[in-house]
Amino acid sequence: PNPPRPKKHSPMSEQRSPSTARLIRHGALEIDTWRLFDAPRDDSPTSPADEPGWIVPLPLWSMQRETLHQRRHPVAVQLEPDADLQTLLDTEKDLASSPFAFIAINFPVYTDGRGYSLAQLLRTRYGYQGELRAVGDVMIDTIHYQARVGFDSFLVKAGHDPEQAVAAFNAFTGHYQKTYP
Repeated sequence: PNPPRPKKHSPMSEQRSPSTARLIRHGALEIDTWRLFDAPRDDSPTSPADEPGWIVPLPLWSMQRETLHQRRHPVAVQLEPDADLQTLLDTEKDLASSPFAFIAINFPVYTDGRGYSLAQLLRTRYGYQGELRAVGDVMIDTIHYQARVGFDSFLVKAGHDPEQAVAAFNAFTGHYQKTYP
């Protein structure tokens, strides 16, 4: 047997501390049990084991769609900010009844606003009704705005107080723009 490979650094692996609840789902704190599947570089399986808790990157979903559809435990799919939603639409014609556990959108840095656009498009143009999760550089200052474009779960960045993040949902009492939940 081969020795285990060191884990590749990713925002998801960095945020998987089981001792702290940093996942906010529908306004409540939970412990995150999901992990990002990194495509192997050797003869390891090319898709995650059929067990709960796997997130796969969009390119892997596109390549392994048929295999991943047949699983007993659905996977979540992660989009990077430069993701082409057409890739997702080519594999899933009806996002309103998608097979995903949820769709995660990665914010590699909080100043990258492309994830907001992806969320808004998924909700309004493509009718996605499932869980939409913000991951990566998700901070107290951003979750209110992320919720306004359709995110309903947030993996708060390490080092930020999750209790304060929950309170941030009530930071503003009035809005100029329309919301997209």
